[in-house]
Amino acid sequence: MFGKIRSTFSSLAQNWQMTQKVYRLLPLEVAGIFFGVLLVVLIPVGLWLNWITAAILAIPLAMLAGTYWFSRRAMRAAYAQIEGQPGAAAAVVQSYRGGNWLITPAVAVNKSQDIVHRVVGRPGVVLLSEGPSNRVVPMLANERKRTARWLPDIPIYEIQVGNADDQVTLLKLQKALNKLPRNLRGGEITEVRRRLDALGNAASSMPIPKGPMPTSTRQVRRQR
Repeated sequence: MFGKIRSTFSSLAQNWQMTQKVYRLLPLEVAGIFFGVLLVVLIPVGLWLNWITAAILAIPLAMLAGTYWFSRRAMRAAYAQIEGQPGAAAAVVQSYRGGNWLITPAVAVNKSQDIVHRVVGRPGVVLLSEGPSNRVVPMLANERKRTARWLPDIPIYEIQVGNADDQVTLLKLQKALNKLPRNLRGGEITEVRRRLDALGNAASSMPIPKGPMPTSTRQVRRQR
């Protein structure tokens, strides 16, 4: 039990250090959120009811608000550390919980290290690209044709991951995936993945960024 507690605090400390490298004012931000919520709840409830009840309500709410703010900052900092690395989009999707997202990294790669990943989920097949739009558009088109030959009746979507105006950032990738319509059921997702396994990928040995992002994201969520 004490080992788990020690491991939890160690993970939290690592997440805090990683986040503070990106957000230097993190202690002031968290403290400001904590005391702001504390006062907003404590004073009205204390005047209306009593100060003991006010403290019982205010302290947990203030801690929850501070933890939530820290978790959001930690997630943004984690994404910032892997942004621009080849395979970052695949690493982000692999860190998601729920949603039944099954990803095959690097189904297509070019000499410039632009990449296309294939994701299977309730919407159907989603092709994720990393790289400038003018270079990944032909790659997405080719992969769409190749996938459609195996799955002619399954919807295929394309999402370009990047920072250009017509692309989706890593931070907003999960939201973009969740906005897609739900076309398949659980068993159908498994069947689609089984049929696509024969296609394989273009670079099965390509390293996917593992850094702090997937680990810290899960740990922060566990803390929250």
